[in-house]
Amino acid sequence: MDYKNLVVDALEPVLDGANQKDIYDRIEVPKESKMGDYAFPTFTLAKTMHKAPQIIAQEISEKIDQVKFEKVEVAGPYLNFFLDKKSFSNEVLTTVMKQKASYGQNEDGKGGKVPIDMSSPNIAKPISMGHLRSTVIGNSLALILEKNGYSPVKINHLGDWGTQFGKLITAYKLWGSEEEVKADPINKLLEYYVRFHKEDQKNPELDDIARDWFKKLENGDEEAITLWKWFRSESLKSFKYIYDKLGITFDSFNGEAFYNDKMDEVVELLEDKGLLKESQGAQVVDLEKYNLNPALIKKTDGATLYITRDLAAAIYRYRTYDFVQSLYVVGAEQTNHFKQLKAVLKEMGYDWSDNIHHIPFGLITLNGKKLSTRSGRVVLLDEVLNDAIKLASQQISEKNPDLKDAKQVANDVGVGAVIFHDLKNERTNSFDFNLAEVVRFEGETGPYVQYTRARAESILRKAGDIEIDENISISDTNAWETLKALESFPNTIKRAALAYEPSIIAKYALALAKAFNKYYANSKVLTNDQELGARIALVKSVSMVLKESLRLLGVKSPQEM
Repeated sequence: MDYKNLVVDALEPVLDGANQKDIYDRIEVPKESKMGDYAFPTFTLAKTMHKAPQIIAQEISEKIDQVKFEKVEVAGPYLNFFLDKKSFSNEVLTTVMKQKASYGQNEDGKGGKVPIDMSSPNIAKPISMGHLRSTVIGNSLALILEKNGYSPVKINHLGDWGTQFGKLITAYKLWGSEEEVKADPINKLLEYYVRFHKEDQKNPELDDIARDWFKKLENGDEEAITLWKWFRSESLKSFKYIYDKLGITFDSFNGEAFYNDKMDEVVELLEDKGLLKESQGAQVVDLEKYNLNPALIKKTDGATLYITRDLAAAIYRYRTYDFVQSLYVVGAEQTNHFKQLKAVLKEMGYDWSDNIHHIPFGLITLNGKKLSTRSGRVVLLDEVLNDAIKLASQQISEKNPDLKDAKQVANDVGVGAVIFHDLKNERTNSFDFNLAEVVRFEGETGPYVQYTRARAESILRKAGDIEIDENISISDTNAWETLKALESFPNTIKRAALAYEPSIIAKYALALAKAFNKYYANSKVLTNDQELGARIALVKSVSMVLKESLRLLGVKSPQEM
């Protein structure tokens, strides 16, 4: 139930000419509960009623039906509405207890398919911290959209084609060996790639050799194709190990190479529509009417570019999935690229391009410095996850040395801490990564939310089997913030989907955990009185909603910590 509508229903009969939407939009939520649960400002009414806002507020309060509220107070120009705590708590707890994990589920998406282009590491390079954001933001968006009734399709658009393979093959032929690669595939291939970029600064002719090798690869040269397949196969094994650790799966691994035979059609379509123009020997699409630079479709040597491939991918995905939305979880530095992509598709007559959305995100820095593969300044994601697990394990040993399944819990807490820390930041913000801050059990961290949920489960174990009747309500004012947080969960899920913003869920989980811990510190839950069943229902509801909030972020919830 949207409790704002109670306020709307009370105000509409006494506000001449005001419509429901206008009233609804003007209702505010006070910062503190002592000022009410909802507030209606009367400033804008002063112009039409020709009275001071304070007088208007007083007059309205005398006219409205207050029966559905605990009380309605006038505070200067505001009407403050206090909800009836008994009926509110009964409705919220009954709903959560009945719906359990499906609480907050809606069917807004009507089953519509949503391809999500995410993660997209480059073959022959390890997954670094630089890939974390696209991976965990994309995964969380898939879970959030599913909760809103959509059918997400997680696509790992692998970087498995391009001139870098010419460079890698060149480096392997010059300095590598099969024996070395078999012993330590990803690290060795990275080592060769980094060495190439150091050597080509002294020997620019290496770039020409690399271009020749890539041309051989494009032309189907047997040796080049064999090496490429080998590098790809070894890389996928390494990637799967990391994704398993993160608990993330994909529906498709169709990367850049998949679209090699689909780009000719794109060029033909552009030619047929008269959109291709020659510019200094290259083929471009003029996007001046969109205030964008021309989109370079083919270089002077006839080679295609990223945008050609992305056009082929967009068309293929629409034909395959008939999507209602198509998301690209890619760094903010690619914003212009996606503007061009949408504009070219629009010029081609594809109105469905309006449903393509670039989901940009900021950078992760380490000590204020950008992470880079070329320079060799790589922070491997696997190493970060292992360090986080180790740190979690140490804290568990100190706080609860007898914990059963301590190894699994440390894994869930360590990995969960890294994911949660990323997702609690608004995605367009950049942030500096500090592992010690991430894996703390106190403060705004994943382990804090996990620990709160484990605490709730501990209370339930102590309580044992207590019968909870249908007429459950709580009069304890200490529970009020927790109850209001529980009630806001369904709307939070909708907001997160509309904004493509997992941080809304992460911040919600922190707020609910904080409210519950404050309640627990000030109230005795297991006192045997007439509201015991209601309090147990509250604890169960908090546990279920925290677990579901963490799940929507891709974070696990241990039963004990």
